[in-house]
Amino acid sequence: MGMVVMAGSSQSLTAFLDAGTSISSHSSCKIITGSFAVPIRRGESGPSLSFLYSSQFSSGVSSLGFGGFRRAKTRVAAAASVLFPFIIAAGAVEEMEKHYDDEEKVSEESHNFDFNAYMTAKTKAVNLALDKAVPLQHPEKIREAMRYSLLAGGKRVRPALCIAACELVGGDEKTAMPAACAMEMMHTMSLIHDDLPCMDNDNLRRGKPTNHKVYGEDTAVLAGDALISFSFEHIALATKGVAADRVLRVIAHLGKAIGSEGLVAGQIVDIASEGDSNVGLDTLEYVHIHKTAVLLESSVVSGAILGGANEDEIDRLRQYAHYIGLLFQVVDDILDVTKSSAELGKTAGKDLVTNKATYPKLLGLERSMEFAQNLTAKAKEQLTIFDKLKAAPLLGLADYIANRQN
Repeated sequence: MGMVVMAGSSQSLTAFLDAGTSISSHSSCKIITGSFAVPIRRGESGPSLSFLYSSQFSSGVSSLGFGGFRRAKTRVAAAASVLFPFIIAAGAVEEMEKHYDDEEKVSEESHNFDFNAYMTAKTKAVNLALDKAVPLQHPEKIREAMRYSLLAGGKRVRPALCIAACELVGGDEKTAMPAACAMEMMHTMSLIHDDLPCMDNDNLRRGKPTNHKVYGEDTAVLAGDALISFSFEHIALATKGVAADRVLRVIAHLGKAIGSEGLVAGQIVDIASEGDSNVGLDTLEYVHIHKTAVLLESSVVSGAILGGANEDEIDRLRQYAHYIGLLFQVVDDILDVTKSSAELGKTAGKDLVTNKATYPKLLGLERSMEFAQNLTAKAKEQLTIFDKLKAAPLLGLADYIANRQN
């Protein structure tokens, strides 16, 4: 018979557990949040809850949302469900409380910062700059293909990181915008090429047919190539008011990030590892750092360089970007098994079909989520040397990457 636990207070739930009632012998349970949740605060007596779950609860995670468990403001309750197996047992409350205390601390520090408004403003500015940077001109077909993918939407995380890092160390949006656009151009190139039949062979990107499905493989390859070369040109010609040596350093950093020591290195190891059941965590991390994290790192470091950061500041921001770059891909792996294609805007479950190594596959879903949380905390720790208000956009971006749903 199904079982529902709805406690009006933490004391009543504690009394329920003190009575020695075993929920594991009843039907499946799941966490819910909202008006039914039970506040569990520090200092209250009685055993707390420790939630142990299997790795096959993608439906439950999807309904709750990645990070929903640790973000929930009203704590936790248990309710009967057939979504995934759940066991409630006595355990240590410290772990749960620490998650909530950390979240509340961040909230208090940045309560005056409207992250959504910030991202909306930066996304609008970046979209306008991209549209202006790549106008339609002869030959129109290649420009149409470039613009099709470049202006197809997207979260604009890399440009936002570049601008936020520049602003953090004393620069401004105008100074960072050419490099910010270049980062998005490079990212778009990587998506166009990654979707090709000879690579990941995907038909859907950002909720639309992939570039080669619309313009053909030949044009898609050339559109990606054109975005690579134009990225460097745009930084060199459009960046104003910055010393030439700093602009050159940004160009060099971006070149290394996408070459045989960066994105290309990650891609080739990823291809070689496909279907290999012996791939371990070291190889997986190498792929993710080089295929994904390097461009996020280049975005942050380039913004810092253009903003006039000193070497200590650049190093801190490089470490921040390293952690959020790896975090981005860990979350991507989690979403691939917990979300639908419609929700993601790209084909879901492809990693399972192609037998790719992923963090959920090697660690399980629970440990992957814990790893993501640890990476978020480490990223934020790198920003402690900066003014909290000025660092608020980068702190917010770390949370945004950790808690994104697509």
